[in-house]
Amino acid sequence: MPTSFAHALPRAFPRALARAFPRALRQRWLRTCAAIALGTAALAAFATETPTAHWLPTWTASEQPVWQAGELPLPTGVPARLDNQTLRQIARISVGGARARLVLSNRYGREPVTIGAARIALAAGRGGIDARTDRAATFGGSPSITIPAGATVTSDAIELALPPLSELAVSLHLPKPFRPGGFHWDGRQTAWLAPGDATRDATLPDATSFSGRLLLAAIEVEASHGAGAVVAIGDSITEGNGSTVDANRRWPDGLAARLAPQGLAVLNAGISGGQLLRDGMGESALARFERDVLGQTGVRAVIVAIGINDIGWPGSTFAARTPLPDPAAMIEGYRALIRRSHERGIRAIGATITPFAGALAGTPIRGYDAPPRKEALRQAINAWIRDSGEFDAVADFDAALRDPARPEAMLPRYDSGDHLHPGDAGYRRMAEVAAAAVAGVAVGAAVAPSAATD
Repeated sequence: MPTSFAHALPRAFPRALARAFPRALRQRWLRTCAAIALGTAALAAFATETPTAHWLPTWTASEQPVWQAGELPLPTGVPARLDNQTLRQIARISVGGARARLVLSNRYGREPVTIGAARIALAAGRGGIDARTDRAATFGGSPSITIPAGATVTSDAIELALPPLSELAVSLHLPKPFRPGGFHWDGRQTAWLAPGDATRDATLPDATSFSGRLLLAAIEVEASHGAGAVVAIGDSITEGNGSTVDANRRWPDGLAARLAPQGLAVLNAGISGGQLLRDGMGESALARFERDVLGQTGVRAVIVAIGINDIGWPGSTFAARTPLPDPAAMIEGYRALIRRSHERGIRAIGATITPFAGALAGTPIRGYDAPPRKEALRQAINAWIRDSGEFDAVADFDAALRDPARPEAMLPRYDSGDHLHPGDAGYRRMAEVAAAAVAGVAVGAAVAPSAATD
């Protein structure tokens, strides 16, 4: 019933007939007509209301502390000090949105860092940008901000419509001396450093480069109502080590290409050297699960793809005196992640540990795949992941990548060459397996939160 008609009913009522009604009935009639008018207006508003947008992370890089020389047998690969330079980093997002925000982190910093200017644009290759899309980022209306040690900041909304799976360039001017305390070790993406404030420059001809990530922790988009996220928490295999640099061929990238059309972002929370139980080249999965998974907005599912370094590091160059973990301890670690996920209504997908016979042979890293007890532990953990029924679904990466003639080793066509990390073809196969697992848990509707269990 149109609102105008409902309002007209009392007026259209014949005066003579209205006078024939007792006063109480006439008042009841007026109240009824008013209620009809209000109800009709509410229904009309509900019918024409557009779904509300919300801020959703579409890309993340898990931060880890910078280690000192001699602490680990690998170089950090990032500058020890920056001073009056522009840092430009490239990131391929998953879902798109009408507006964007930047999340910058100085979580592990020991000193404040000043951002003199920050800008975002669509990337144009080799550190260049599409100048037509160049936009400034502000923080509380200011173009600059100082981030205290241990802090994280989020920019104001940036008016830039971003297509799904687009590559963005984020440029930060660092006007004052800065010594990074945290970073992301292996971004599989070239980052660029140019002198002075070059944040507006379409190209950076005088830039130097490195492959880690600094300060940029996440990119958020104003996504449509109903959009959500899947987080992949893991180690260097999730991070994409062994894939082609600057090509976005990690397995979470392949998963993002499949899920973005469904409105599902894929957040890569891989850290090289990451472990389930122990800290290593970053905090353990148990320690960082709140930050990297549960603390993200809109998460529908998590893929737990970690554990290979819990097995491979002990007795190797990385941790020569560390004993192998007990299988029960690893299983309890997985159970803790499952329980914490379910408490938040998030589905937990378990990924089996990939084969690693001969891993890192011919490199300075010794003993990663020895002794034979490591393979027995891998098999035991994989059997529990597959058969226990405690995960909501299983992404059986081991079955997908192993050599049928030698199950402890990776099939050569999937191997990057170091016998530990897949190459592009292997990651493509893993993306297919992960997509099938995500489809199997119907992440369009989150599970109901449950009480914690022991």
